Amino acid sequence: MMQYFKFSFLFTFIGLVLAGWLGYSAHGMSGLVQTVFIAAVLAVLEVSLSFDNAIVNAVILKKMTPLWRHRFLTWGIAIAVFGMRLVFPVALVSVVAQINPIAALNMAIFDPNTYAERMLSAHLEVAAFGGSFLLLVGLKFFYDEEKDEHWISFIEKPLAKLGRLRAIEIAMSLLVLLIIMGFLPDEDKIRFIKSGLWGVVTYVAVDGIGAWLEFSGEQQNDINRASAGMFLYLEVLDASFSFDGVIGAFAITQNLFIIMIGLSIGAFFVRSLTIMFVEKETLSKFAYLEHGAFYAILSLAFLMLLDPFFHIPEWITGLLGAAIIALSFIWSVKFAPPTESDT
Repeated sequence: MMQYFKFSFLFTFIGLVLAGWLGYSAHGMSGLVQTVFIAAVLAVLEVSLSFDNAIVNAVILKKMTPLWRHRFLTWGIAIAVFGMRLVFPVALVSVVAQINPIAALNMAIFDPNTYAERMLSAHLEVAAFGGSFLLLVGLKFFYDEEKDEHWISFIEKPLAKLGRLRAIEIAMSLLVLLIIMGFLPDEDKIRFIKSGLWGVVTYVAVDGIGAWLEFSGEQQNDINRASAGMFLYLEVLDASFSFDGVIGAFAITQNLFIIMIGLSIGAFFVRSLTIMFVEKETLSKFAYLEHGAFYAILSLAFLMLLDPFFHIPEWITGLLGAAIIALSFIWSVKFAPPTESDT
């Protein structure tokens, strides 16, 4: 099992050394201890928030060609580390503060308190966008008329039957956004619904591009084109999972680079978990683990969408998702029907 995590542990060592150097340069030994501890906490937070992401990644990754699987594990990790943990926060503050990206980066380095305030001021938009996207991801799994294996039958069977209605997951997501918007203060309504709608549009666009790539080859089902569409879908899905962690990290530290290091360590472990799940065929051995992951995604989506009313600390969100997945794992071991490999 350790073979899957060797690069993650190597990156952890390098990351903690860099974090310690940053802390020591600023505040001596006390700074070193503090920054290493914070980076480690952020790494654990990222893994807890994204464990269900690793399961969903594995579901899709096993359908991809070896070439695109390799690209996801190489290009994808580069996008996760530098794109979502460095470029995204700087770009977001640049838009919110209406300054150029270089000025935003300078603010992050020389005025981290103001930078954090600008970053947190966009939490409503980020939560609405990420929440609506993840809500569609979760609903798409349950609104599937071809889905014949159910964990919580009295919930999942009716939802599967409703999947006969085309685009019902989009209609339900829009209904949820409208209901939540109705309870928001007037000054927040437009910000929330605009960002939520962009989340829906992004999902529809990515899902549509994936379908187009899948059926636009010389053969009806060109696996290479389909894999490219899956790659795009996984990258947007990873980004949606990252939003809450990146924003929440500013409640722990205002140092953008410590945040990038800590969350990136977690991202490496999530990738390692994904590889392990695929190669060990974990999802075929534990029938309800995938169900648990999508229930965890729905819980995260609703917590993000309800963030304007009450903020649940990220560590609680992570524990909730982990508890749901742990329960699905236990249920798989005790009650799942035997698979072909068992008979």
